[in-house]
Amino acid sequence: MLSRNLKTACCVLASAGLTMVPVGCKKPPPVTLSAEAAPPAVFQGEPVSVTATPGSVDPNKKTHLVYSWTGTGVTGKDNKASVDTSALAPGSYTVKAEVKEGKPGKEGVKPGQTADASASFTVKEFEPPTISCAVDPASIKPGDSAAVKATAVSPQNRPLTYAYTASAGSINGNGASATYDSTGAATGAVGITCKVSDDKGHTASADTSLTIVKPYIPPAPHSQSLGAVSFGDKKRPTRVDNEAKANLDDVALGLQKSPDAKVYLVGESDSKEKEKVAKEQKAAAKKKHAKPVIDPAAERAVNVKDYLVKEKGIDPSRIIVVTGTTDGTKVEEYLVPAGATFTKDVQGTTPVDETVVKPQARKPLAAKHHAKKAAK
Repeated sequence: MLSRNLKTACCVLASAGLTMVPVGCKKPPPVTLSAEAAPPAVFQGEPVSVTATPGSVDPNKKTHLVYSWTGTGVTGKDNKASVDTSALAPGSYTVKAEVKEGKPGKEGVKPGQTADASASFTVKEFEPPTISCAVDPASIKPGDSAAVKATAVSPQNRPLTYAYTASAGSINGNGASATYDSTGAATGAVGITCKVSDDKGHTASADTSLTIVKPYIPPAPHSQSLGAVSFGDKKRPTRVDNEAKANLDDVALGLQKSPDAKVYLVGESDSKEKEKVAKEQKAAAKKKHAKPVIDPAAERAVNVKDYLVKEKGIDPSRIIVVTGTTDGTKVEEYLVPAGATFTKDVQGTTPVDETVVKPQARKPLAAKHHAKKAAK
């Protein structure tokens, strides 16, 4: 095989005999070059390698090859180069390689001893993050708080920053967690938005919501009627008799079951008693040192209280005595739980002055009275 550097003449046969005559030389083929980038597509910051492969180089000759590289971020040595993509924006890029062959120091001097090639690669756009958002609990009372949790993912693991907003109240976050505070917010639905952004300016957001519910307000307590004690003994019209015991036992039991409740005793009198008291008060008003006029209604209430205190052991501070305007010889009993207002539930009553109206002892009638009653 003839090399491209062959200078020896070819042989031809002359008619006069064999004679070596130079008739021409075959030119060597020009050097060729190809280049390939790997991988062909990367994200910013990922490396790219480029390999240049020469062709038409006679392996039997001591030919020297010299490479040169051009391109943004390219660093080359021999037929290998690397590309630093950390500063490259998304897009397409080209790396150019050149090779020269020849004797050392004289590479590329002759025609056909130089070749170049290009390799292309792409810097891809980073994919935006994704996010979901949840709140717990989903329903709270005014002034309460709730935990907000954001779950975000960057496909290329870019660093993420979180932010939170609420349509009412306030929200403060620390990374993927936040706390919602409903202070100052009205009842109803509250929208919460969780937002995430990466270091490349890509953002994503997700919405969730909670409900601020009105706290349950139990109905206002009211005074409860426990019945009444009747006073039918005409001889002792204000005395608590044995027939009243069963009723008053129930009153005492109600107070024991409701330790924060009170009982109001409303003493009543009939029209004759009212008329008599009115006359006595009118007469007493004309005297300077008249004795106080005792209302039978007040006496009845005070006597019932005395029975409950002494016979049933009820704290006297839990029993309030008043008089009413109903026509009748009785004492009405009302259980008043904590939070209830007796004067709103039962109107027209008058407090009894217990410094004036004193309880009467439950003494039996005199023997003479019993004898007369038996004779009848």
